[in-house]
Amino acid sequence: MSATVQITFDARDPRTLSLFWREVLGYVHPGPPGNALSPGSDPLEAWDDFLAASGVPEEQRNSASALEDPDGAGPRLFFQQVPEGKVAKNRMHLDVRTAPDLREEERMAALEARCEQLLALGATRVQRHEPEPPMNIGFIVMADPEGNEFCLD
Repeated sequence: MSATVQITFDARDPRTLSLFWREVLGYVHPGPPGNALSPGSDPLEAWDDFLAASGVPEEQRNSASALEDPDGAGPRLFFQQVPEGKVAKNRMHLDVRTAPDLREEERMAALEARCEQLLALGATRVQRHEPEPPMNIGFIVMADPEGNEFCLD
């Protein structure tokens, strides 16, 4: 029997980090439990209302956030608030599959274009790895706004 996976990020600011990854992956914020969202409604606004109505103190309302793949194919992402900042390199990272079927200059141009978009969202460029066939087709290492490394692949 297989299991599903949720990827969890430790974060200083879960909501802001989830907004970044929402744009990177095209995921969506789910609505609060037991609340059917009407088309076009803002799930984060619904969460604010839900948490206030549930009596959650305002200083605790950014303790977590989540994202889901709207197609249901990808893993759920969960962002949990932690007091400490990131201090070392990730031992695991995400590869954001940007140009998996492209090769050489066409691939690197597509990665560079996506890199520019993510820089505008608050990402940091770490390093470009040139294609070295046959084992490496090239990729760009980046970091999200809280320093978590990921690769544009």
